[in-house]
Amino acid sequence: MSPRGERNAYVRGIGQSQVGRRLMRSEMSLTIEASLAAVEDAGLTIDEIDGLATYPGEMNIQPGFAGPGSPSVQEALRLNLNWFSGGSEGAAQIQAVINACMAVSTGLARNVLVYRTVTESSAQVGGRGVAAETPEVGGLLEWLMPTGAVSAVHWLALVAQRYFHEFGVTRDLVAEIAINQRKNAALNPKAVYTEPLSMEDYLGARMISTPLCLFDCDVPIDGSTAFVISHVDTIGDAPKTPIHVNAVGTALRHRNSWEQWPSPTLTASADAAAHLWERTDLTPSDVDVAELYDGFSILTLLWIEALGFCGRGEAASFIQGGRIALDGALPINTHGGQLSAGRLHGFGFLHEACVQLRGEGGARQVAGSPQVAAVGNGGGPIGGAMLVTAGLG
Repeated sequence: MSPRGERNAYVRGIGQSQVGRRLMRSEMSLTIEASLAAVEDAGLTIDEIDGLATYPGEMNIQPGFAGPGSPSVQEALRLNLNWFSGGSEGAAQIQAVINACMAVSTGLARNVLVYRTVTESSAQVGGRGVAAETPEVGGLLEWLMPTGAVSAVHWLALVAQRYFHEFGVTRDLVAEIAINQRKNAALNPKAVYTEPLSMEDYLGARMISTPLCLFDCDVPIDGSTAFVISHVDTIGDAPKTPIHVNAVGTALRHRNSWEQWPSPTLTASADAAAHLWERTDLTPSDVDVAELYDGFSILTLLWIEALGFCGRGEAASFIQGGRIALDGALPINTHGGQLSAGRLHGFGFLHEACVQLRGEGGARQVAGSPQVAAVGNGGGPIGGAMLVTAGLG
């Protein structure tokens, strides 16, 4: 087992802004709202924040995706920083949190504010969204876009098609992901979609890219999520239940590509999950709740398998019979996930893991005081995983 520097870090505070469709608020206002909430939740003042991290940092990319860069937020909050970071490379969106863990573990900072902000819903108003312009073709995309595979729904639909073919899966089995998450979202005051979703609704929904229908795709929204990551030697004065970082998974042991893997049904989640379990004494059977990326439903199935909750090709059967419900053996995406609660682009999963381990889930709280949560973030060529515990587990 590798040395575990991440175990010197814990989530001291969490915060979230207003979340919704077409809020028409600025990225900065949402970021400041979430950031101040996280700092207050941590029992700290702005003057005690000496580190700052975000994903992806300032990027020339589709409107609403990147959020404000760390220098802009540093200026807005008047932070006195010893360390800051922002970038799109690494273990998916969660890399920003892992960067913060490394910063406090090595002494570069004591209390790091980490945030992720999206305004993708408002950016679509007036045709300003992803489809407004044809992006320059380069890098990974130069091999995909000429064939008409112009967005992630096309790339993951190919993965889903192969998964269905290879393992004999049908749409009615995968539907359990969307239906279960809609039930959870109905208990989440911030969720975007809360009305009941039936099997008939799912199977009758319009197809986006076969076999992925409308309800297999996440929902663009506006919102910001923030955390305060602190060194464990400050855990004694934390006002809320400290969420300890037990292990992280950041490995990329195959090609950084959407399609050049040994199998289309393997993605970077496999490498990240393997790395995670190499860095902990815990096992999949110790996990009480799992918050797993669902940009598209197929990714949740792949994360279930990658993290070892079942074997390869068994996830569609694994999720049946209420196993992943709030009162099931392994509750998954307890807030509704990105399919129903909305696409906070990865950060919403770690936020929900913290909520559950603190026992603050309200109507959606998993019973029995969960102690261990697994977080899987990203899909395709990038992935990152975290294992977090309530207290110093």
